[in-house]
This record gives sequence, structure tokens and C-alpha cells, in this order.
Amino acid sequence: MARVRPSAPVTVVGIGADGWPGIPEASRQVLLDAEVVIGGRRQLDLLPDLCTGERVTWPSPLRPAVPGLLAAHAGRRIAVLASGDPMFYGIGRALTEVLGPDALRVLPHPSSVSYAAAGLGWPVEDVEVVTLVGRPPDRIAAALHHGRRLLVLSADATTPDRIAALLRDRGFGPSRMRVLEQLGGEHEHFGDETTADSRPDHTGDALNIVAVDCRRAPDALRTGAVPGLPDEAYEHDGQLTKRHVRAATLGALAPAPGELLWDIGGGSGSIAVEWMRTHPSCRAVTVERDPVRAERIVRNAERLGVPDLRVVTGAAPDALAELPTPDAVFIGGGLTAEGLLETCWQALPAGGRLVANTVTLESEALLAAARRRLGGDLVRLAVAHAVPVGGFTGWRQAMPVTQWSAQKAVPAPDGASDRAADAVPDDPAGADS
Repeated sequence: MARVRPSAPVTVVGIGADGWPGIPEASRQVLLDAEVVIGGRRQLDLLPDLCTGERVTWPSPLRPAVPGLLAAHAGRRIAVLASGDPMFYGIGRALTEVLGPDALRVLPHPSSVSYAAAGLGWPVEDVEVVTLVGRPPDRIAAALHHGRRLLVLSADATTPDRIAALLRDRGFGPSRMRVLEQLGGEHEHFGDETTADSRPDHTGDALNIVAVDCRRAPDALRTGAVPGLPDEAYEHDGQLTKRHVRAATLGALAPAPGELLWDIGGGSGSIAVEWMRTHPSCRAVTVERDPVRAERIVRNAERLGVPDLRVVTGAAPDALAELPTPDAVFIGGGLTAEGLLETCWQALPAGGRLVANTVTLESEALLAAARRRLGGDLVRLAVAHAVPVGGFTGWRQAMPVTQWSAQKAVPAPDGASDRAADAVPDDPAGADS
């Protein structure tokens, strides 16, 4: 996106529910001097008549309108109103991306999270913040862990009821909830603490934040914070990377914050789901040719707290053509499709990782050949479960999984490359697989 650089800087002023009386003098002066004040209708109504600048209400949808609106008022002194801290889930992010940080001055106000933590006596660093402003409530599910505290930024007055329903559905009905309204303002209100199970319908203010002290029901399925969720956490038709192999696969993929995964042959979507659960900024696209399974992946993603998982219905490699560049690729099915392995390898940037699993001899031969050409690790994962054998106990062996993992090397400064970066002819005599 091209940056808009007005001749006069844009100043973003944080404002709370207390309005003009709560704004410090430096922020007041900016608003008094502004020729244009942009903000939401509720925020603009908090200003006194002393602020004589032209008042402009953000259109909806807001984000696409930012560049044009700022350009229309270029050369004028512009002030933008934001709720609380503009750089904390606020308009400050969009403005920085459009203008660049050098053309933006930010004067923050305490955020609703700071007010909530202070009122509750919860250390901010021990609280997880989840925003539902313009986002589905299912996002909360990834943050539900027994004993954790959440502060949920509400979209409107209906959000507390939706949160309570989700907590009950996910086995966290005993969780304690409080709805905090108009924080920092004259009509600030801390609602009574209830459990999600016993909570009555919310009829309060639209400007609210929900505090959740997470408590899991004794009979609820436990989902941890690391890869390897119980198989029972997924709806599936048998096409599921099982728990222990899934944990090993995510270990090989090595997700890091902000990275994007291609999950080829999604099945139930378990690899993509658990990739995204490792960090809120992790992204994934899962490709599944079966429409029924694709719909099932969507349901699994929603239930496990990653509703932003992108599901592409189609067959690889054709379905990969328009996808953004991945940081890592997992191939869980379709390895024998012509050109799939080569397409995925070529799509990776330097430093990207590819992991492929198979249980068939035909696909195993392809992985062995790939290792000879491209390097990496070839391992066999075997898992056995103890089961009754008459009056005794024995082992039941699951089908062994062959896994190839490789990282695309960064070219040396002089242009030299090693075999992990470029393919070399097959050399059966030198193979040790």
C-alpha cells in the first residue's frame, strides 16, 4: 500500500469514557488546534464546543477508507480520536501502516485493559487479552486453560452472553465472569461475579470488557498449550494425524510467531490447527480436495479456537497456485500427485521447511529419493498402545509413519549452494537411507 504523507502531521489522541475531563492538557491542546477531528460518533460527541475543527466520522468499513480520508484532508492539522491506547488494538496500527511512524504522533490514554486490571487487582502481565471486536467469539477457545485469566474486549452488549455460551460449550462452564462497563468514566460499573453456567442474560452497556477466571469442568476434555492434543478433540472420519505423530510433526515443522504454513491434504485439519494454536500470530492455509472434509476442518478450527484458518477446497498442486509464500509446508496426503513435492519445495523461500508423512511404500520411495536430492532427515515413527490380550496386556502396533523433513538452505554470499538448497542427481551408491 502506498503511504500517504500529509504536509501536516497527524496526531492520534486517546480518549476514555470520562471524555474531555480525563484528557491531559497536551492532548486537549492538540484537539483545540486541530482543523479536522476524525473519530467514531461516540468519541466525537465527548468533545466540547471549544473544539471547533471539522468533525469527520469514520465510515464503515473503516480500514479501507483510511488512505482516502487522510488524503482528502492532507495539508490540514488532523487529529484522530481513539479509545484508550491507540496502539493497543486501536486505530494507531492502521494509521502507522498507511502513514509510516514518522508522520504520526500518538498521545495515549489508559486502555480499558489497564483500568480493568487495576480494578480487579490482576497484574497485567499475568492476563491474556483477547479481542472480539470484528472477530468471532471462537477465538477465545485457544486461550481457555484452567487457572488462566482473560480480559475479553467486547464488540457490543451481546458479547458477554456469547462468551458465556462458548464457555459452557467448551467445558468451561464453572469459569467465573464479570462484565465491566464504561471503565474510567462517570458511569463505571463492575458487574457481579457469576459462573458461565449460572450467568443471566446481559442487558447492560455496549461499552464493556469481560473478565474471565478460567475453570474447566471436571469431565471436560483437557487441551494443553503444546502440540499433541487428544485425538478426541477432533471431529474426523479416520483421516487424522494421530496424537503422537502429530506432536513429532509439529516439532519438525518448528512454528514461530508470524509464520505461514501450507497444510496439504488437510484431512481433519489437525496439523494446521495446532500450528496456529502455538501463537496467536501464526497463520495457516489447509488444502483439502474433499468438500465434506473441508467443512469438517472449518468446524474443528472454530471449536479449537483458530477460526481464521483458511481452508481451500481443491487438489494440489493446482490449488497452490495463488497461495501466499509459505514459511513451512506439511504434506500429509497426495504425495504421489505429479509435481506436488517439487512445487512445494520451489514455493519455499530460503530457510523454509518442508515435512512430509506417509504410510505407503510408494510414497516412501519418493521421500527417500527426495532425501538423496535435497538432504534433510528421514525417520520412521512407530507407536504402539497397550491393549488387553485375554486376561493379560500386550502391544498393538499402529502403522509406522515415514517422515522426511528438510530445510531450504540460505545461499552462501558468493553464490555457492549446498545440496540442501539445490537438487543434485540421484546417487544411489551414496545413499544411506
